[in-house]
Amino acid sequence: MAVRGARMLFGASVAGAYALVLAPVLAVVVISVFRQEIVSFPPEGFTLRWYANAWDKREFARGFITSLQVALVATAIGVPFGTAAAYALARARLPAKGALNTLLLGPLAVPGVVAGTALYLFYVRAEFWVDDDIKGTTLGLVAAHVLLTIPWTVRLVSAALAGLDRSAEEAAANLGARPFTVFRRVTLPMLRPGVVAACLFSFIQSFENLELTLLLVGPGRITLPVAMLNYLEFRVDPTLAAVATVQILLVGALMLITDRFVSLSRVV
Repeated sequence: MAVRGARMLFGASVAGAYALVLAPVLAVVVISVFRQEIVSFPPEGFTLRWYANAWDKREFARGFITSLQVALVATAIGVPFGTAAAYALARARLPAKGALNTLLLGPLAVPGVVAGTALYLFYVRAEFWVDDDIKGTTLGLVAAHVLLTIPWTVRLVSAALAGLDRSAEEAAANLGARPFTVFRRVTLPMLRPGVVAACLFSFIQSFENLELTLLLVGPGRITLPVAMLNYLEFRVDPTLAAVATVQILLVGALMLITDRFVSLSRVV
């Protein structure tokens, strides 16, 4: 009887934790279909006109395209570099390996506003060295977002490497395969779950980043989170909830598709 009661209490605690985590997400989805312009409870009715309103706003479409482009490029650059760094940390005999690992994972612990301010000041100083514009350019924004993707890649690929069975690599080496061949044909396929998870989380972090992007985006260029913040300055209606709901659905779909082919629970 006591064991049954403990199990029920544990199940209730888990359900309560899930409800606490999902409540803000569900609230955003529900608010996105409120009929009234000023959000209040109980709702006066439900409508989808806020989704149509978001579709009509060109700044949201421009921001979505820019965020998508920056996230894809930053992921394509950051994941290979992060994978190489994680492999070197796990397998190579490097001096000060702990310090290097802390340096690579450091951006995860730095607040976005602090990182954005530091990068902005660095870009201002670097412009004097290269005699060209860096801040406010797409190249500068992509470079900043690469700094977001590398730490996630190092963390996830390192986790995949830690659980990797090295017997297959040793067997390939004993059969005469060169180190690069072993990595390309044995190690990398076994690291596929970690690399795919790194691509997913890197893309999400870049696509939804606001703090760092807000300080580095240039005039005439806008990302989706910045477009949402700009809209909030003048209007407070469920349009933003509609845009956020679309983001939630996009991220959820990406995670479900990724988990369908690569089990994220193995590395996350």
